[in-house]
Amino acid sequence: MPQTIIKLAITWGLLSIPVTVHAATKEHEVPLRQVHTRCGGGRVRLRRYCEHEDVEIPFEEVAPGYEAPDGRVVILSDDDLADLPLPTARRIEILAFVDADQIDPLALDTAYYLGTGPVGARPYALLRDAMRKSGRVAIARTALRTRESLAVLWARDEVIAMQTMLWPDQLRPAQEITVPETPPARRQELQMAYNLMDAMGSGFDLSEQHDAYSRALQRVVAARLQGMEPPHAPESRGVEGATVDLMAVLQQSVDAAQTRRAKPTGRKAAKKTAAKKTAAKKTAAKKAHRRRSAG
Repeated sequence: MPQTIIKLAITWGLLSIPVTVHAATKEHEVPLRQVHTRCGGGRVRLRRYCEHEDVEIPFEEVAPGYEAPDGRVVILSDDDLADLPLPTARRIEILAFVDADQIDPLALDTAYYLGTGPVGARPYALLRDAMRKSGRVAIARTALRTRESLAVLWARDEVIAMQTMLWPDQLRPAQEITVPETPPARRQELQMAYNLMDAMGSGFDLSEQHDAYSRALQRVVAARLQGMEPPHAPESRGVEGATVDLMAVLQQSVDAAQTRRAKPTGRKAAKKTAAKKTAAKKTAAKKAHRRRSAG
């Protein structure tokens, strides 16, 4: 079970549901360190210096602080931060329930799982099942770690998942990005685009995707350790430029996607092989049974 980050309570009307907060994701990391190139890889250490006393100080003497406009500094303790006068301190306060499609994906941030114990089991299950059957999600606000944020709660399998959200004023308007104006897409181009979307979506399984960056970095590290030339990035296969035949490129893309989908890989290939073996065993068994019956 993932480590408990913090214990909070979901407030749903007059109901209070005690929950534990757990990380819902994990990182793919290759442990890289900062090293000194001139000496051949000596590890670089970051040291903490006090600019007033000009001395190195231990971590135990470091605390967060706020510098006022007049130069005065307020030193804040862990107790100060843990006991802020926030209505949402130690709570996940549900504000409303909305349809899932009302959530802007750009606003989604960190994902968590919420667990509970025997005391909160019944109201927890009620909230989970009500969200699942209604197709709605809960919008809440909570103070987690060092800041308050909005959050969305929804049912995932048998647990309630929570994902923190950015505040509406943190999202930049799309109008800040300049996109050149072009004539509307022709009907034939749209149809070909739909065909490409269908071809790329056919048989797609998100669970088969993996982190290629980590694997590529590990290949480079392994080559360096063996004193070999590391592999390099492949050349770009995209077709760029305003003068390309858009319909021809779309058709080539459809053909390539259909060919790629026709070749089972990974789990699909393993499942297909296993299915063939199972079918072969069943056929052999039936033939043996018929021979015994005939005899």
